[in-house]
Amino acid sequence: MKIRHALLLAIPLLAYSALSSATNNSSCAQKAQAIQTQIDYAKRYGNTYRVQGLEKALSEVQTHCTDTGLAADRQQKIADKKRKVTEREQELQAARQTGKAEKVAKKQQKLAEAQAELKAAQAE
Repeated sequence: MKIRHALLLAIPLLAYSALSSATNNSSCAQKAQAIQTQIDYAKRYGNTYRVQGLEKALSEVQTHCTDTGLAADRQQKIADKKRKVTEREQELQAARQTGKAEKVAKKQQKLAEAQAELKAAQAE
């Protein structure tokens, strides 16, 4: 019984990761395929509520998704991350002017996080 519960919890997580990787790719067809894969899993395991939700999501993707729209969203996300990096660099400069080592270290950490987010957005 515990194994079945663990399996029922693991399947949506695996399916979610498949959907996440599909959203990282810039193709509506790939997004639709990832959702269809999740629908197949949900049907296989009798999860009717999940099937209904995924079918609605698939319908929305097929109706509203365009490859140019996905590319524009990606470019907007990258621009937002670049602005965040610039903002963090300015905060770091201000912290350096105060001369407080703890504050500088904290701002350096935030800058590193923002740079990592930017790299991730560019890699998508």
